Amino acid sequence: MKKNSTSLRVRLPALVFVLEILIVILYTLFVTYDNNANAKLQSNITILMENSLYRNYSFFADIQVMIFIGFGCLLAFFRLYGFGGMVFNFLTATFSIQWAILVQGFFQFYWDGKIHLGVLNLINAEFVCAVVLISFGAVLGKTSPVQLLVMALLEVPIFAVTEWAVVTYLKINDAGGSILIHMFACYFGLGVTFVLYRPNLNKGHVKEVTSYQSDMLSVMGTLFLWVFWPSFNSALTLKGDDQHRAVLHTFIGLSASTLTAFALSAMLNKNGKLTMADVQNVTLAGGVTVGASVDMMISPAAAYGLGILGCTACMLGYKYLSPFLSKNLRIQDQCGINNLHGLTGLIASLAGICAILFASEEVYGPSLYETFSYRAPVEGDPRLEELQKLIPGIEPGLGRTAQEQALYQVAAMFGTVAVSAVGGMLTGLVLKVPFLASPDDESCFDDELFFNVPKDYNYIVGLTNSVDSDTAAKQGNS
Repeated sequence: MKKNSTSLRVRLPALVFVLEILIVILYTLFVTYDNNANAKLQSNITILMENSLYRNYSFFADIQVMIFIGFGCLLAFFRLYGFGGMVFNFLTATFSIQWAILVQGFFQFYWDGKIHLGVLNLINAEFVCAVVLISFGAVLGKTSPVQLLVMALLEVPIFAVTEWAVVTYLKINDAGGSILIHMFACYFGLGVTFVLYRPNLNKGHVKEVTSYQSDMLSVMGTLFLWVFWPSFNSALTLKGDDQHRAVLHTFIGLSASTLTAFALSAMLNKNGKLTMADVQNVTLAGGVTVGASVDMMISPAAAYGLGILGCTACMLGYKYLSPFLSKNLRIQDQCGINNLHGLTGLIASLAGICAILFASEEVYGPSLYETFSYRAPVEGDPRLEELQKLIPGIEPGLGRTAQEQALYQVAAMFGTVAVSAVGGMLTGLVLKVPFLASPDDESCFDDELFFNVPKDYNYIVGLTNSVDSDTAAKQGNS
């Protein structure tokens, strides 16, 4: 059978230039500055902290580190795919942010029909970018850069429509993105990898192995993600006590999942040693499991418990669920995103529902109707006037009960999973088009296919080829 050409000489430049022309045209037509960046609306006596840059840039910078360094290093764990993990992450992330600014902006037009660009737009776009990069983890090493750009091109609009529907109509609480970011990204990625199933990879691949250097680089990515995750979870929460709680809960959840990961890694390993894959991934589970309730009054102890619970589910998922899905359900989840983002996202969503059901004025005071804005009285309700005297900024709400909101949260969970899975499968069908330079089975997890590799690469290849295929399969699934 003739192999598909994987040369990027025409494919990648053609796609990139078409996308750049499209983006330049759309930016010219629709993008302008927001009020905090528009010189016409500023003066030399502008109070700095009234400009959103000074309130939000630190969060933007932290998330930048997570996206480009944290994710990039974390995805460089394969011995011969360090370039691919980091560089394709760089390429995909850059385009995803550019594209997300436009697509998200189309759902947030001001009266003048323009996208008003500010730092908050960049933060929102980077959240969309995180969605794409999590999905990328499911097909790591098995796709070309052309396929990854096409995946981002399709995933961003599907996510934006889902986000708009959930935020506009369901109006859920999901400050840390457990539903809209982690669960969407997970099941979109699983949908893609389901369609791109490669039966020969179920037996393992000689290059699907790590090395001392690649594991060190990957754990550096974990540390960057770990350190800056509180900014990720708290960036878009209400300023003040809500944001303060979000930082505290995220740190506590991450701390609990880290300790638990080390204990479980040694306990579940037959020789009683630690596995680097557990350190690289499972330690992060607590950041996801506190996400849906991160700004609520759940208590520090509950955040700690969620970190332990999420870590345990994630660890068991890597050990038992991932091999089962690969063998029986055609889901080859290369980075285990179902464990770190799917299972933990589900736990976080259920925890958020419980926190909503138990939220009351006795615990929150009048600020209950800020954190849970949909529970505020409707326009014209005398109770609203009383609340506005206590907290002038409170807006009219929907008058929902806690039980009603819990049902909306459940609807958002199932709706998000359904849309993302179907969207992922449809995207996978597009990625199967032959001229997108998809690597053959033999060339997967190998930088040499798409990069000019250095001279010492041959030495590394020699080491890899000496590894027994059965041993490689076991290491790849660790």
